[in-house]
Amino acid sequence: MTSSATVSKGSRRVRIDLTPLRTQPAFRRLFIGGLVTSLGSMVTYVAIPFQVAELTDSFIAVGLIGLVELVPLVVFGLYGGSLADRVDRRILVVGGEIAAGVLVCVLALNAFLPSPQLWLIYAVAMVFAAVDGLQRPSLDAMLPRLVPQDQLSAASALNSLRMNSAALAGPAVGGIVISIWGVGAAYLFDLLSFVIAIAVFLRLPSVRAGTEHVGSSVRHVWSGVRYAWSRKDILGSYTIDFAAMTFAFPFALFPFIAQEYDVPWALGLLYSAGFAGGLVFGLTSGWAIRIRHYGRAIALAAASWGAAVGLVAFAPGIWWVLALLAVAGYFDMLSGHFRSLLWNQSIPDEVRGRMAGIEMLSYSLGPMLGQVRSTAAAQAYGLRTSLASGGILCIVAVGVTCVTLPALWKFDARTDPNVAARRREADEMGRTGDPRHINGSDSAEE
Repeated sequence: MTSSATVSKGSRRVRIDLTPLRTQPAFRRLFIGGLVTSLGSMVTYVAIPFQVAELTDSFIAVGLIGLVELVPLVVFGLYGGSLADRVDRRILVVGGEIAAGVLVCVLALNAFLPSPQLWLIYAVAMVFAAVDGLQRPSLDAMLPRLVPQDQLSAASALNSLRMNSAALAGPAVGGIVISIWGVGAAYLFDLLSFVIAIAVFLRLPSVRAGTEHVGSSVRHVWSGVRYAWSRKDILGSYTIDFAAMTFAFPFALFPFIAQEYDVPWALGLLYSAGFAGGLVFGLTSGWAIRIRHYGRAIALAAASWGAAVGLVAFAPGIWWVLALLAVAGYFDMLSGHFRSLLWNQSIPDEVRGRMAGIEMLSYSLGPMLGQVRSTAAAQAYGLRTSLASGGILCIVAVGVTCVTLPALWKFDARTDPNVAARRREADEMGRTGDPRHINGSDSAEE
């Protein structure tokens, strides 16, 4: 009896904590809406390059999709962060879903034309990136206002579970829909997901930063950049994430890995293995609530990601490759989980949108540069050298960051003054009935 109780207690400490979903209706709506829209977006993520490849039969034409998205993502990501600190974040989230729904409708109409227009697909991809840049900071910045501080760890883990579930299921659904009904049907599937997500997001409470905009938009963005620079722990988290993705992002090498091991059937598994590892973290993340040194967790997880990717170079078979990629995905989600906690628990609400915009750039630009680095190194020195060197460079970059920005390594949520200040603010808003305090009850709906 005692042994059974001990096992049950240990299981509860490991498995994912569902408390925010049970007790916070506002977070539940954010989770459901985010899951639906992410699933649909992953279907379109598969459909766009498939359609471009079908129209052009060109690898370069497919690669141009990421290139045309780069500038809009940078410009509007920063501006979207500024808007998130000045405008009702719910409006930006719903508006982004409506705009994206219109864009995917354009893609669907284009797909059903007798001769679909390639230039239109690129144009829509550019605007998609701009819309994502405007919306994503508000979506990320809402979380700390929808759950209490003591549930942020569980909520962050649930968000990781949501993203990895969509990343695993979305491409599979997209492949099935495209193979049976074509790319036009895939876009219509995404359009339906936007309609459902909009209906859910409309039931979110109003979430305003509660600050007045002073000066120009450029000055407002720049003030956020200055705040990020002043917080060396935050700066370190950005740097480590950027370095890990730039040096050890392996996705562009997957087709060559499949060729190396003569397993073309494993290409899809190579892309999904990391997401499967991330899903495992999400399902077993209950232990993470006991960790308080967030910076050390971020650094060690990022170094482990690099080590796992680097060891792929020495894998004796494809199953070892898949296992190492799953391990890498686990540590990637672990690092992301503690970055989210560091930001959400210590950043003032009035700059959280701009910080989310900067963070969005760090995790978006890193993979783009990572694909350039990995393929260039593979071309010059070989596939295995590219993988091994990327892992080593990632580990070295993490170590250098911890030495040059020691505030990240020393960060302790129990003693950090910024975390204490945010906790006092949350308590004060709760006592005074400040409308910026969202406790997740149904009475918070507007």
